Amino acid sequence: MKKAFLFLSLVAVSAAAGGATAWAVASRGDAEVLYVDREVERTPGLGTHFTSYEAERYPDLTYAAENAVQAVVNIEVVQRVEIPQRGGYGYDPFLEFFGIPQQRGRGSDEPRYEERRGGGSGVIISEDGYIVTNNHVADGASKLRVKLYDGRKFDAELIGKDSATDLALLKIDADKLPTLPFGSSDALRLGEWVLAIGSPFDLQSTITAGIVSAKARQLGAIPNDFSIESFIQTDAAVNPGNSGGALVNTRGELVGINTLIKSQTGSYIGYSFAIPESIVRKVVVDLKEFGVVQRALLGVQFRLVDQDFIDTDGKELGISEIGGAYVAGVVEGGSASEAGVRKGDVILDIDGVKIAEASTLQEQIAKHRPNDKIVLSVKRDGKVKQIEVTLRNKAGKTEPVTREEVDVVEALGGKFADAGAKLCRDLDIRGGVQVVGIKADGILARARVKQGFVITHINDRPVASLAEMRRLTEKVRSIDGVYPNGRAASYTLVE
Repeated sequence: MKKAFLFLSLVAVSAAAGGATAWAVASRGDAEVLYVDREVERTPGLGTHFTSYEAERYPDLTYAAENAVQAVVNIEVVQRVEIPQRGGYGYDPFLEFFGIPQQRGRGSDEPRYEERRGGGSGVIISEDGYIVTNNHVADGASKLRVKLYDGRKFDAELIGKDSATDLALLKIDADKLPTLPFGSSDALRLGEWVLAIGSPFDLQSTITAGIVSAKARQLGAIPNDFSIESFIQTDAAVNPGNSGGALVNTRGELVGINTLIKSQTGSYIGYSFAIPESIVRKVVVDLKEFGVVQRALLGVQFRLVDQDFIDTDGKELGISEIGGAYVAGVVEGGSASEAGVRKGDVILDIDGVKIAEASTLQEQIAKHRPNDKIVLSVKRDGKVKQIEVTLRNKAGKTEPVTREEVDVVEALGGKFADAGAKLCRDLDIRGGVQVVGIKADGILARARVKQGFVITHINDRPVASLAEMRRLTEKVRSIDGVYPNGRAASYTLVE
C-alpha cells in the first residue's frame, strides 16, 4: 500500500489521448440541437425554503480563474542521477602497472549518469520573474525549465529553498509578467470557495474548484525536524503535477500553495492540502532578501491542552479547562526562557490568536523573524498574565543569518538522536549525537559515514547533544567521533 500522504510533483507522462478526444467532439459538429421551453410544475410543499436567486450575492469564479491562471506556470524538472554499477570488471592497477590495456565503461569505476524528468507547478509573484513553488519540486534538480501560460519557456535559477516549510523560490529572466497578488489565509473562512490552479498530469493551466474544508491541519508529512505545518484543507481536486500551484480565493488572490494530497491510491480522493499564504509570504521574502529563511523559535516543548490531556494529566497538573498549550519544557537560552516563561505555564494565545491547535502555535511563530516581538497570554497559578517575548533563532541569536551560515543538521543529511548514558559510558565519552539514519544527498553519505556513528566534535568543537548540534551554524569542515565498536574516526571535507 502506498503512503497516505503524497506530494504532487509529477514524472513526465505522454498525452497521446488528445487526438481521439478532438475527433470525437468534431464528429458532432453538424448535429442540430433543439431547445424546448417547458414549464416545470413544482411539487407542492417542496422547495419553499429557497429564497430568490440573486446573482450578485453568489460567487462568480470566472473572474478569479481567468485572471489567476495567467500567473501559474508549469515547471519541468531535470535531475542528473548516478546509475549504480553492476557486474563487469573495474579498473585494475596491477594490469596498469604492466602496461596491459583496459577498457573503461560498463562495470568500470567511472560513474555513469542518466537524466530523469519530472514536473510541477509554480506561481509568478513579481513582474520581474520571481516564482514560488514547492521545495520537493525543485530539490535536487540539475535544470529547471519554466513554461508560461502564453507558451514561452525560460530556464530558471534556484534562489533558495526551505525544506521545513517545503517552499522554494525561482527566478527567470523576464519582465512585465502577469502576477498573483497575495491575499490573506488568516481571513479564509470554512466553506469559502477557492480555486486550485496547476498542471496535474502535465495538463497545464487546469483549474478546479472547491471549498475550504479545514484550516491549521498538521499532518506530519514534511520530513524535517523543524517542519512547520498548518495546512489549508480543501476539496478542490488536485493530482500529481499540481505541486507548487496556486490556491486562489474568489478575488483572484493567492491564499496558499498546493502541496500534497491524502490518498491510498496516488490520486485525488477528496482531500488536498495547501501551505497558507501567511507562511508563504514570509518565507519568500526571506529567500529573496537573504537566500535563507530567518527562522524564529519560541524555545519550548509543549502539549496541546485538549480532552486527552485533561483526562490523563489534568488532575495531577491542576488543569481542568481545555485550551492553550502546556509548556512541558523550556530551552535554556531560548526566546521563552529569556522572557520568563516557565515549565508548567499554559500559553493561551499569541498576539491575540487563541491556541486551539498545535499547528496554530507553529504558524504564529513562523510568521516572524528573530528579533521580532510577540505577546503571549500565559496562565500561571490560576492567573493570566501578558509576557512580551523577543524571538530568537535556534542559536539563541537575534541577528539575521546569512547564506554562508548553514543548518548543520540538514547539511549533514541524516537522522540523529542523543547518545544514551550507557553508550557514553561504554565508549568513554562525555556525550555525543548518534547517527540513526543517513539521507542520500547529505554530507554523511558523501563522506561514507556509517549508521551508528557517534559524533563528538564538528569543526573541532565538542558536540554533547542534539540540541547543541542544532545551534551550530558554521559550514561543516570536519566531523570526529566513534563507532559503537570503539573505533574512532575522523572525516575531513574537501571541496
